[in-house]
Amino acid sequence: QVQLVESGGGLVQPGGSLRLSCAASGMIFSIRSMDWYRQTPGKERESVATISSTGATNYADSVKGRFTISRDNAKNTVHLQMNSLKPEDTAVYYCHLRLSFGPDYWGKGTLVTVSS
Repeated sequence: QVQLVESGGGLVQPGGSLRLSCAASGMIFSIRSMDWYRQTPGKERESVATISSTGATNYADSVKGRFTISRDNAKNTVHLQMNSLKPEDTAVYYCHLRLSFGPDYWGKGTLVTVSS
C-alpha cells in the first residue's frame, strides 16, 4: 500500500509564497513521475506541475515562472514552491504519484487560500 501525505497549505496574501510538500511511503519500487494537481469547486482537477524520474519538469502555463517543482528521490518526496501567488491560485492541491508499474496514487489534498 502506498500513502501520500501533503503538507504546507494555508492562507497567504496575494504576492506571497508557500511551499507544499508531499511524502510518499509504502511499497514503492519505481516512480515514473510525481505531480501536483489542483481543483476548485465546480471545476475539473488540473495539472499544475510534473517532475519525472529523470528530473524533467513541466508546468501549466498559468504557473510558469512562479511555481517550481522539485524532488528528493532518496526520500520519495516532492515539493512545490509557489511564489507571487494570486487569488486565482486558491484551490485544493493534490499530490499525484505515477508508478512505472501499477496504479496511480493520490494524496488527500491540502488547501491553499490566497486572499487579503
